[in-house]
Amino acid sequence: MEFFTISLLNGVSYGLLLFMLSSGLTLIFSMMGVLNFAHASFYMLGAYFAYSTTQLVGYWPALFLAPLLVALLGAAFEKFCLRRVHKFGHVPELLITFGLSFLIVEMVQLVWGTSSVDYRVPAELSGPLFTIFGTQFPIYRGFMMLVALSMLLSIWLLLTRTRIGLIIQAALTHPEMAQALGHNVPRVFMLVFGGGAALAGLAGVIGGNAFVTEPGMAATVGSVIFVVVVVGGMGSLSGAFVASLLIGIVQTFAVGVDSSILSAASTLGLNITPQTFGFALWKLKISQIAPILPYLFLVLILIFRPKGLLGTREG
Repeated sequence: MEFFTISLLNGVSYGLLLFMLSSGLTLIFSMMGVLNFAHASFYMLGAYFAYSTTQLVGYWPALFLAPLLVALLGAAFEKFCLRRVHKFGHVPELLITFGLSFLIVEMVQLVWGTSSVDYRVPAELSGPLFTIFGTQFPIYRGFMMLVALSMLLSIWLLLTRTRIGLIIQAALTHPEMAQALGHNVPRVFMLVFGGGAALAGLAGVIGGNAFVTEPGMAATVGSVIFVVVVVGGMGSLSGAFVASLLIGIVQTFAVGVDSSILSAASTLGLNITPQTFGFALWKLKISQIAPILPYLFLVLILIFRPKGLLGTREG
């Protein structure tokens, strides 16, 4: 019971962090049709900006300033770079964001170095939130969950209950009509891209000190973000939320299971022999295959439900 409860809480907190990351990418794709390969790099920039800003003014101002800085960079990139290649189709868009991701990594290494930086959880959020079955659940993980849920509620209210949200949706579905009504559609897209980058930056502020802030952090989470977006459904915010929780919980549980595949199959009542998978594979522990589980979900979704769990289109 202790393993189940703690793993569930850790899985939910990790899943909500994945949602913070994937939500910005989902919004950008659903609004603009752009699959931003540099999205994880904005996550990394958020962590590094928060690290530097924390040293100057403290963590709480950095929580707002770092995502704002990332949003400004994202908006500038959309206006001066991405907008110029948009008319040439999706391939140039993918290539320019792919190039931006490498550029950001190189700039981060030039400014902050190639090793990890000492970006720590603030003292006010250190320590246990509560103790259950003798195991402490950190305050900071609870804070991560609170920020992610607040962000989800804010996005939903913005898109469904405000005039800005109506303009954004109108610019998405009927750009010519929105333009004829006097709305600046290119500016709307710039704000959407900047807002998506800001969400990634906020995830970097929250996740950078919970894990490790180093130049390879974008590559570590980048592929998982795209898995979440595809599994949830391209452009579906609710799908990204469900997929994030699913992947976060399953992967967290898998990491904590020390049984082999063969013994786990026997526990489930499956008649599997060592010859079924081969000698090497059946000896693998569940914890060893945990990193590949998200990609297994991706393959299964693409085979059996290409539009994703809650998606409405297949590409």
